[in-house]
Amino acid sequence: MAITKDMGIMEVINQYPATIEIFMNSGMGCIGCAAAHFENIEQAAMVHGLDLDALMEDLNSVTEEAKEA
Repeated sequence: MAITKDMGIMEVINQYPATIEIFMNSGMGCIGCAAAHFENIEQAAMVHGLDLDALMEDLNSVTEEAKEA
């Protein structure tokens, strides 16, 4: 399953814990942020001024690695 921009941040983190590092490296302290419980990836990227396409590519690289493992 691919990660999509409309998925909730906590949903993604719960399903793919390895994404925590990607969120943190992007400047998003998602684990400790209350907004992570109701924001989706697209909303969070907009708030943080991030390139959504690049973030999605990085996040989905985790799902590819999970498939290969």
